[in-house]
Amino acid sequence: MIQHFGQLLKLKLSFTVVFSAMIGYLLGFEEFNIYYFLYLTAGGFFVTGSANGFNQILERNQDSLMQRTLSRPLPQGNLTTFKAFIFCIAIGTLGLFLLNKINPHGTIYGGMSKSSFFGLISILLYVLSYTPLKRVSTISIFVGAIPGAIPFLLGYVAATDKFELAAGVLFAIQFFWQFPHFISIAWVQHEDYKKAGFKMLFGGRKNRYPAVISIFTSILMTVISLVPFLFNVPGLKLSIYAASLILLLGIWFTIKSINLYINTDDDTARKLMFSSFLYLPIMQIVFVVDRFFS
Repeated sequence: MIQHFGQLLKLKLSFTVVFSAMIGYLLGFEEFNIYYFLYLTAGGFFVTGSANGFNQILERNQDSLMQRTLSRPLPQGNLTTFKAFIFCIAIGTLGLFLLNKINPHGTIYGGMSKSSFFGLISILLYVLSYTPLKRVSTISIFVGAIPGAIPFLLGYVAATDKFELAAGVLFAIQFFWQFPHFISIAWVQHEDYKKAGFKMLFGGRKNRYPAVISIFTSILMTVISLVPFLFNVPGLKLSIYAASLILLLGIWFTIKSINLYINTDDDTARKLMFSSFLYLPIMQIVFVVDRFFS
């Protein structure tokens, strides 16, 4: 039973999301608060797990049609929809409660901390907008990129209790990163997605159109990543050494998208997908290391 609830959480994805939030906190704090950091880590994990679980509840019929998701607990009948729903409500509430303990003096309308507010927004957008839109239009990728980018911002806001330019820059970096990431996954899983009626590949075909979008957003992501070096962004700086590394990473990642434009095949899309898994944490670590050692 426990392992089935773990599948509902999508543990690997949840840990990846929480990692972004932790990095955001490390980039923002002036005085490290271990309690806030732990609330952020645990709260972010439960909020993400809750959103993932609700996603599987809503897509349980579609998941049974795809080879990639057929083994999930709901299509297999290892969990009932009711049990999954109660579990997601419980951990989502717990996650928001923990996030609400971060800078509680800065509550919105006296009820929610900024961290809890952004956590709630990410759940609502992911579950009520991104999930149903996947069967309607590729606009779902744009919508899904918003909650997908919130963790980086959330970590910074948890550390500073401020929603300012630095938080916006971190949000924008992860927002645009998601386009080549989603495009590569949608390309590789295109046939499986079609079985379930998901419209996830821009243009609906494996051609140069989605590759162009991937190139454009990769370039945007790289440029925005260099904003803390090129301009004065209070609370977020980059040394010339870190900026050079991030530029090289961005060029490397963009070349993967260019290769997809040239080759338009599954193997190249798969390489782009794996590159996206590597790029984001490496870039984030460069930011953190530069902050403490430059």
